[in-house]
Amino acid sequence: MTTPRAAFRALLVVIAVSVACSREAPEEVESETVVPVTAMPAETGSITAEAHATGLVTPAPGAELLVIAPEPARIVEMPKAEGDTVKRGDVLVRFEIPSTAAEVSKQEAETKRAQARLENARAALARARDLFDRGVAARKEVEDATKELADAEADVAGAQAATTAAGTMAARSVVRATFDGIVAKRSHNPGDFVEATASDAVLRVVDPRRVEVVASVPIVDALDIAVGAPARIVDAPASAGDDSLKVVARPAAVQQGTATVAVRIAFAKPTRYPVGTPVQVGITTDTHKDVIVVPASAVVHEGDETAVFVVENETAKRRVVKTGIETEDRVEITDGVKPGELVITSGQNGLPDGAKVSLTARGEK
Repeated sequence: MTTPRAAFRALLVVIAVSVACSREAPEEVESETVVPVTAMPAETGSITAEAHATGLVTPAPGAELLVIAPEPARIVEMPKAEGDTVKRGDVLVRFEIPSTAAEVSKQEAETKRAQARLENARAALARARDLFDRGVAARKEVEDATKELADAEADVAGAQAATTAAGTMAARSVVRATFDGIVAKRSHNPGDFVEATASDAVLRVVDPRRVEVVASVPIVDALDIAVGAPARIVDAPASAGDDSLKVVARPAAVQQGTATVAVRIAFAKPTRYPVGTPVQVGITTDTHKDVIVVPASAVVHEGDETAVFVVENETAKRRVVKTGIETEDRVEITDGVKPGELVITSGQNGLPDGAKVSLTARGEK
């Protein structure tokens, strides 16, 4: 049997349910996130491809003199210290080579003996001819005297040639500067005994105004490098002088088993880079003009596809593109983007195609 209190409670529940059902459902509010991005317009311009390599500043051909003893000898004089400037013709090293001095004396004595023989032969021929003319001597005596004179003349010529050669050898004991430059290295002092080998060089003189860069370029990149191609030193300080260079030579043959080739690059103007300085160089391999370029930050690589996001009516549109030359800061677009279209340069990572975007910054050309 239902009590009055229970019936009242049931009535209250029914009324509450009825009131709740009679209320309207709350209105659903649609919302969509707007992603802030930055963008820049695609430009029409030029872009240059470079091969990068490590190089070493070295003397150009003819701008280095390595002083080596002509034969094992003792150093008598070395007036120039390391770092000193030298002028063409200055004495760099004077060697003491006893064998050459003795050879010069020997050949000079031999020349005097040959000249004395020649004088005697001339006098003998004159006497023989005089006696023959007077009918006292036979013709054979004149012929023998003539032959002796010819032999004596040949003897003198040989002795003089040998003396000249000995003098030339002796002259090698004094080494003079062949150009204006600086002593880059001094490895010995007066009194030292040195060998006649490059590993025991006495002095190294270089011309700092004539230097170049020898770069070790990967073979695959060297195929695209031509003689005369522009080059530059990457991140060169202004204090170093002109950093513009030009390729002057590339090898015609590659050493077996090596992955790089040596490419010689000349400075356009005198530079302050000292010999032996390691540098990073960029060598131009190709240039495309009047092409569409975008910032490298705008390009997104997704699997095998390359894409950019273009802003259209405050919406990000994903475009699959084809690229050409790529540098550290710019990329050539050969298909997929038109000049002037806004490409997103930041904020596009993970951005879905068709997302709403707002420009926080817009770069201008």
